[in-house]
Amino acid sequence: MANADPSQDQLEQPQIYLISPPSFELDVFPEQLARVLDHTDVACVRLDLASRDEDVLLRAADALRTVTDARDIALVISDHQILAERLGLDGVHLSDSSRSVRTARKALGPDAIVGCHCGTSRHDGMSAGEAGADYVCFGPVGLSGLGDGAVAEPELFQWWSEMIEVPIVAEGGLTTDLIRTLSPITDFFGIGEEIWKTDDPVAALSALQDAMA
Repeated sequence: MANADPSQDQLEQPQIYLISPPSFELDVFPEQLARVLDHTDVACVRLDLASRDEDVLLRAADALRTVTDARDIALVISDHQILAERLGLDGVHLSDSSRSVRTARKALGPDAIVGCHCGTSRHDGMSAGEAGADYVCFGPVGLSGLGDGAVAEPELFQWWSEMIEVPIVAEGGLTTDLIRTLSPITDFFGIGEEIWKTDDPVAALSALQDAMA
């Protein structure tokens, strides 16, 4: 990811991987994102819209890219590999575990960011890494009413940090307590709704970042 050196052993606190809300207003969110990026160092931004409307995705990607390019921050998009190619984005985040990693890598080339969400599965994470993923994301790490209720436990991050070189992202249901627990054993925190649902995303992100120290 931009502004990151995942090849190094973790000597510093984890970096922030910012995730967009699942929907947002184009005349509001880009300015909100810009304020957050101007206040806090962020390694990468992920456009993670729930919409599958191509026009909505194109306009959102263009708007966010203007913000991220001006700050030399990587922008990836969830799942839509073709749009990533078409728009010249920095990469793609795959939500279907490791199945599409090789395809995305071949299509986007060696310099693109290809990341993969692997839920709570150590096996899927290892498969994604072997297929060429630049990072593996585990989560949710906090309790959530979504999905099947499975949680990526700290033991998974501990094992991964000791055994596997591929960088890991912890995301989903993050709290300050979870961040304190996971900071020594993860490379990135994927932060999204934790701040966007608040009245002051800058302050909310600052509080979470303080917990990483």
